[in-house]
Amino acid sequence: MIASPTRLLDSMRAAASARTTLPLLLSASPRKAIPSLAPPPARGLSLAPGLGLPSPCRLPLPRISSMAVASVAAPERHDAGDWYSVPDLSLRDHRFTVPLDYSAAAGSSITVFAREVVAVGKEEEQLPYLLYLQGGPGFESPRPTEASGWLKRACEEYRVVLLDQRGTGLSTPLTVSSLSQIMSATKLVEYLQHFRADNIIKDAEFLRSCLVPDSGTWTVLGQSYGGFCAVTYMSFAPEGLKSVLLTGGIPPIAKGCTADVVYRACFEQVVHQNEKYYKRFPQDVKVICDLVNYLAKAEGGGVSLPSGGILTPRGLQTLGLAGLGSGGGFERLHYMFERVWDPELVPGTGKRISYYFLKAMIFPWMFDEIHALGPFTEAAHLLAEKEDWPPLYDISRLNNNKVPVAAAVYYEDMYVNFKLAMETASEIAGIRLWVTNEYMHSGLRDNGYQVFEQLIGMLQGKKPWF
Repeated sequence: MIASPTRLLDSMRAAASARTTLPLLLSASPRKAIPSLAPPPARGLSLAPGLGLPSPCRLPLPRISSMAVASVAAPERHDAGDWYSVPDLSLRDHRFTVPLDYSAAAGSSITVFAREVVAVGKEEEQLPYLLYLQGGPGFESPRPTEASGWLKRACEEYRVVLLDQRGTGLSTPLTVSSLSQIMSATKLVEYLQHFRADNIIKDAEFLRSCLVPDSGTWTVLGQSYGGFCAVTYMSFAPEGLKSVLLTGGIPPIAKGCTADVVYRACFEQVVHQNEKYYKRFPQDVKVICDLVNYLAKAEGGGVSLPSGGILTPRGLQTLGLAGLGSGGGFERLHYMFERVWDPELVPGTGKRISYYFLKAMIFPWMFDEIHALGPFTEAAHLLAEKEDWPPLYDISRLNNNKVPVAAAVYYEDMYVNFKLAMETASEIAGIRLWVTNEYMHSGLRDNGYQVFEQLIGMLQGKKPWF
């Protein structure tokens, strides 16, 4: 499955500038070298971190304070659907027509989708609003099937808005097939550059002006990359915020904190997670070493995947990105590796990787290993070389922040480095921190009710925060 433009953009940059040699092996013991289950840091990257209207209506472009927006030729529209339900929740879909480029005097428009969620029976109640910003970058917002986790807790007192960030889900989704409509690599880069956090926040401000009565403020909950977007929100449009909740989502913002710096800082935790995995499942050391040797000796340097790509030793390492940094990930990896080999039904046929394992694999790392993404290699190089990105954070504004903020900081977070997160936290005036090693980066998914309860309690004075 191919992700949305911000995630694709992130992958394209990484793939365009990743090293072509195998990374150093990690050792489970002084005498035995074993492969790391995560790829090495990519190099040379720039930080570009990825109501109630019964009929269509034309709406004026909202005022977005310092994030000034030029008028555009295409009319802004807001279409609200009818209420429908899943167990214990009522939902309503909203579609907005917004500018592709808010700074253009005239130009193209895109569709942004958001889902309004309330507890059953509260459809007409006057509730404060909470905007949820999903992680990724490039993942769509959750699709509720019932009242559970953080959403259940939030709906006890909020009207929740689940935003599909531009380019994801139903917000003008960019997939391999849709991106293929843009034939020029230069034109593709010009298009993708508008799918960053700054424009996501401009979309959010437009939604707020349409949904919240009298364009009032709302609370924002940002998970991972969604937290990065929330800090961008605090930097450039704090007037729209009542409060902010961050879960594993404090971005690195210090001067000189390039992608290379961030990757190097995170790699230490990646090594640590590898060591923990092999200590937890020592029987997997031989399995993985045998698998790496098998792939390295295979014709073409790898084995064909059902997706059309090629599984190489380097591609195998991407499993670590998915499994080593989230709750239950170690166990999922182990159960995948225990079925890596087909049984030898006919003596002498030799060892072969099972279809089950190949089908379970995520996409490999390098672009020449991913058949579907091959046409975008030139655009990936252009994106990697682009340097004139506008800033995503305003440290001066954050130093003088007045928006109440509570953040869950995961001590063993593999994706958002703890030290860098704490450095940024020191720049955000008034932030309240909950530092814990009880959860990993996926804490909001693993025990969302408790995580949300802790953060909202800190803001409301019900929970100690020091």
